[in-house]
Amino acid sequence: MPENVRIDKYLWAVRVFKTRNLATEECKKGHVIINDIQVKPSRIVRKNEKIYIKFPPIIRSFVVLDVIDKRVSAVLAKDAIQEVTPEVELDKLKQVKNVFVRRDAGSGRPTKKDRRSIDKFRENEL
Repeated sequence: MPENVRIDKYLWAVRVFKTRNLATEECKKGHVIINDIQVKPSRIVRKNEKIYIKFPPIIRSFVVLDVIDKRVSAVLAKDAIQEVTPEVELDKLKQVKNVFVRRDAGSGRPTKKDRRSIDKFRENEL
């Protein structure tokens, strides 16, 4: 079991991000937080640390159960990380999905009414 694993590599290995480059970019943007500090991609991950990741409009929370450095299947990834995001945050995500209903392909741009409802929703989130 490896001891020194970078946060970007770990988040990629446990399938939080699809690519390691995405994980690195999110760290650079300041979206990955450990111990109330925005971390750089080179930060070493330790067991039992709590990781917060900003996925607008929510913040997802994870606990490190096991440190791994190789990308594993989704089934094995569950043994290495546990999501502890509160239900309140997940409810926000459901609300956003209800507002931004997927439009049919070829249906054109949003109408003026659709645009106003989207803008109103965004103002309330800030």
